[in-house]
Amino acid sequence: MNSKIRKSIAVIVAHPDDETLWAGGTILEHPMNDWFIVCLCRASDKERSERFNNALKILKVKGIMGDLDDGPDQHPLDEKEVEDEILRLLPNTHFDLILTHDSAGEYTKHLRHEEVNKAVITLWHTEKIKANELWTFAYEDGNKAYFPKAIESANIFKSLSEKIWKKKYKLITQTYGFAEKSWEAETTPLNEAFWQFKTPHKAVNSLKQSQNIITMAKLGIYKLLVPDKY
Repeated sequence: MNSKIRKSIAVIVAHPDDETLWAGGTILEHPMNDWFIVCLCRASDKERSERFNNALKILKVKGIMGDLDDGPDQHPLDEKEVEDEILRLLPNTHFDLILTHDSAGEYTKHLRHEEVNKAVITLWHTEKIKANELWTFAYEDGNKAYFPKAIESANIFKSLSEKIWKKKYKLITQTYGFAEKSWEAETTPLNEAFWQFKTPHKAVNSLKQSQNIITMAKLGIYKLLVPDKY
């Protein structure tokens, strides 16, 4: 990201704190850009919405919250509902860059992250939102074997300076109020990584590949649970 050229950048996430966990260092490193954070859930959660707004002030960016269902049962949302909410919350539909969740999420596993990724790619592909590039967060947790970490082989991988990481960690522990031994605090990545897509076509292909992998994995589990009779 060229720090000398002012860019309009949208960060579209499911939850308050996602913007900080997965891209907070990048936001802090490039304060001259016009950042706009869209958080699709928890607007009616007074505590989390207040903390989100406080985080925006510290990051010196603008943003807005939606209130899509985010209950503990995590029932799948209607795809159009997610897309419509994104369009409702975005202040405009053209950006130099959009950052959002990955098709596989950042850890095992969160349905809302996956739904947001699919909605953003669909809107970009159908030209309801326009961007020169799309970056998706590139993290994995080894199927819960460890805390999420940045994928070194991603298109964009950066190590945060100690100063930037401490600001990011302070946002998580003080602004958002997570305890030092919490999952969020323990997770706060020292490195940040992104998959880079310069065309909607490539993003759609990546999404399809990810969905195929998930489908095959589910079929494999099903066969183990229900073996062939013959």
